[in-house]
Amino acid sequence: MATSPRATTRRRPAASSEATVTALRPAQPGDRDVADLLRRAAGGDQAAWHDVVERYSALLWSVVRRFRLPHAQAADAVQATWLRLLENVDTIRDPERLAGWLQTTVRRECLETIRRSGRERASDLHAPQVGAEPVSDRDDADPEAALLRQERTDLVRAAVRDLPEHSQRLLGLLVASPSLSYEEIGARLGMPVGSIGPTRARVLARLRASLADAGLRDAA
Repeated sequence: MATSPRATTRRRPAASSEATVTALRPAQPGDRDVADLLRRAAGGDQAAWHDVVERYSALLWSVVRRFRLPHAQAADAVQATWLRLLENVDTIRDPERLAGWLQTTVRRECLETIRRSGRERASDLHAPQVGAEPVSDRDDADPEAALLRQERTDLVRAAVRDLPEHSQRLLGLLVASPSLSYEEIGARLGMPVGSIGPTRARVLARLRASLADAGLRDAA
């Protein structure tokens, strides 16, 4: 996904990509740590990824619980959100806004789950979202935007299903919550620890290529 190296002004309007995190609050002292964690996680550092998951898992679950989904569907929404971040971890332009991006993403995953299940009308279950993108409500009110998001979600899930079973299992373990160490992942998959990082990079590259072939070039 193309990004401008000069996009440093925080009040600049956000691009339409879901990988863009909009300005939500003034920078905080810990924001630099988040930027460093994302940089290291993008480079395949599982310890950094573990720290990101540990730091924000409670936040994701606090949003998901407001939708009163069955536990399995709630867990799927959280896992899908971590997968979305894993796809986009090297393209997040404002890492200090990660919390808002995660809330927006998991909220949309929950809404898509509700729409797919037909259990209740999504408009009846719009949950309050603290610190989320201020434009998200307008986006949800836009049928075309909602359709595009659903199409994107369907394409991502289809691309994951098209991966070899071993690759699907690897992605699932990489985005597990609570997060797993490379040692734990290697033990479950029978993989040498040293091969997990390179394999992860190849799987994500294949996923990005599949999404690009499907016309979703800003997906990761």
